[in-house]
Amino acid sequence: MATKRVIADKDFKQIIIRTHRGMKNMTMRVKANGLYVTVPPFSRTDEVLRVLEQYRSPLLEKYKKVAKKSFDMNYTIDVQSFKLRLAPGPFTFFSVKFEDEKVIIYCPKNVDFSNDDVQRLVRNAIIRAMRRRAEEYLSPLLKVLAEENHFTYKKVRIKATKSRWGSCSAAGSINLSCYLLLLPPHLIDYVLLHELCHTKEMNHGPKFWELLNSVTGGLAFQLRKELRDLKVDF
Repeated sequence: MATKRVIADKDFKQIIIRTHRGMKNMTMRVKANGLYVTVPPFSRTDEVLRVLEQYRSPLLEKYKKVAKKSFDMNYTIDVQSFKLRLAPGPFTFFSVKFEDEKVIIYCPKNVDFSNDDVQRLVRNAIIRAMRRRAEEYLSPLLKVLAEENHFTYKKVRIKATKSRWGSCSAAGSINLSCYLLLLPPHLIDYVLLHELCHTKEMNHGPKFWELLNSVTGGLAFQLRKELRDLKVDF
């Protein structure tokens, strides 16, 4: 029978040790909310922690890449396609204001950013603001790129997906992630053109890359590599 032990940690916030009857060796995996360790039955906690210390540094590097960013009043997003900041507000609730090209999230006075519910509320407010800006920015841009390059598509939807930048269905419907706003403009164009090319070539075969190359000035593979190497911090 599996058991679970949760230990507070200065680096990972928490270490979750799970016992699994079928395990013969210890495994360690980082997630956004902590370090997960699976161990064989009857493993002693002090021995598990001793072994973990040997791998703490590389595990911490991985954790920094997947851990959710903490928000406070100094948090800002300042990229070309999306600008946002937090500010103290006069209300007892969070409110979002759109000012020209900037978004301001007004926070209640004396808000406690160490509270997990506050962190969740701020994150959700940012995502809602990003989706609205994406509707205003990405949808018209997709239409322009389609017209310029002689593509047609059925409809476009903006989602808050982090697993992929975009997708295209066999029916010609395109989904775009609002997180595209965090990319440099030329990479936003690349992703949109990538999905538009799928309206003619659904797979990633030679014909697809030939088509994508033709609408990106021969830079399809270079742009793909640049996108893969880019680290988006949110």
